[in-house]
Amino acid sequence: MSAMQLSIDHASATPPYEQVRAQIAEQARSGVLPTGLKLPTVRALAEDLGLAPNTVARAYRELEADGVVETHGRRGTLIAAAGDTAHRLAAAAAAEYAERAVRLGVSREDALAAVNGALQLVYGADG
Repeated sequence: MSAMQLSIDHASATPPYEQVRAQIAEQARSGVLPTGLKLPTVRALAEDLGLAPNTVARAYRELEADGVVETHGRRGTLIAAAGDTAHRLAAAAAAEYAERAVRLGVSREDALAAVNGALQLVYGADG
């Protein structure tokens, strides 16, 4: 169907749905999975990977929530145009955080320090 290559490490501490989500997201970001590519159905991918359909369905739901894929009913699940969607979602999350920091009475400097600290945890000290 596509160049999509997924593998599940059943010995990993990372849950299978997260392994599927992370691999599809990375392949979409890197261009291995081009915008508009139709992904396999939940049942077909679950069967291919030896997983329960609910596991793949959860991965697809999280990918949709992150803007990586779009679900179009009978047309199926497609890789979304990631750049614009990712930036739009990140901007919305930043605005929500900024509004919450103001409501909590956190100073601008402390709010920025909290974001920088969180980003260092996620990206590492060199990120």
